[in-house]
Amino acid sequence: MEQFKIGIVCYPTFGGSGVVATELGKALAKEGHQVHFITYSQPTRLDFLNENLFYHEVNIRSYPLFEYPPYELALASKMVSVVKNEKLDLLHVHYAIPHASAAYMAKQILKTHGIYIPVVTTLHGTDITLVGKDASYEPVVTFSINQSDGVTAVSHDLRRETFEHFKITNEIEVIPNFIDLEKFKKQKKDHFKKAICPQGESLIVHTSNFRKVKRINDVVNIFANIHAEIPAKLLMIGDGPEREKAENLSRELGICEDVRFLGKLEAVEEVLSVADLFLMPSEKESFGLAALEAMACEVPVVSSNTGGIPELNVQGVTGFLSPVGDIEDMTRKSLFILDKNNLPRFKQNALKRAQEFDITQILPIYEAYYQKIMIESEAKTTL
Repeated sequence: MEQFKIGIVCYPTFGGSGVVATELGKALAKEGHQVHFITYSQPTRLDFLNENLFYHEVNIRSYPLFEYPPYELALASKMVSVVKNEKLDLLHVHYAIPHASAAYMAKQILKTHGIYIPVVTTLHGTDITLVGKDASYEPVVTFSINQSDGVTAVSHDLRRETFEHFKITNEIEVIPNFIDLEKFKKQKKDHFKKAICPQGESLIVHTSNFRKVKRINDVVNIFANIHAEIPAKLLMIGDGPEREKAENLSRELGICEDVRFLGKLEAVEEVLSVADLFLMPSEKESFGLAALEAMACEVPVVSSNTGGIPELNVQGVTGFLSPVGDIEDMTRKSLFILDKNNLPRFKQNALKRAQEFDITQILPIYEAYYQKIMIESEAKTTL
């Protein structure tokens, strides 16, 4: 495979799009491609243990005239600078807002310097399903997607929803999210499990950004039902606006002694490695990256049947799917999985399914897509 110089633009936070973008960049660098991250702070999962990884900080100036600093302009300017100075072959922007529109602006500026840079935009979910639908942003989102040289979505459901709600004239390639199985390989931390579950209780885990769409109270209610039937503990990983309500609910239900809120954790795999079940009752998920991380640690999943989750969680095989808000159904299915006669089979199936989404399977798809877009873009410029 030919070696590329790629600029990756993403949010540098714990969110799914930033994690996927960072892990993709690291994997590309390991394969010998030169990868330049362009964002306002160093991505949380980015390390520099590879000579092919570079980071370019977007400096945002604050002036009294601006109520809000114009990040999009600063980002577009930085893209222009990095493309020119590092002689990039392609820009890959993750999350449409504002990265796709900033990339379009950068592309137009670079054209005036005789440089044509192809842009690939990856849609991750809320940039389409929530923020992008807002009338304040929709025309710009639509235009930016249509002006991209290549567009990918992380699930078939997200692709469908994008065509349904936006007037998209571009093709959209589905390239699913992925996992680095080496990182998530089951780690035997029996001492950790024993500390949390000294009597051999079942260990249930949920991880998210604790927003309303994640239905955090459903997690607590499902666990309360499980807890009434079998000895169990619940670990809640993450933080956000719904955390306090969930903590109060666990007190009201009298289960707070068996529920621990751990806050944000970087090494989630260390907790997942000792879990028995992962709960994801979300109202909407474009893919369900947190569920894939659980499955990579041999943890079966009980989830809602919405968005892209059914493309990952296989009903009755890797776990179960239930209608959004159906706490009783999710409880029943959770207890079925946690039965000691069933659990080993579900654990084995979860890992087997996760292997289909290993970075080694998905990276070649991205590399081939980059090459396709660069060839098509070159053909356009020579017409």
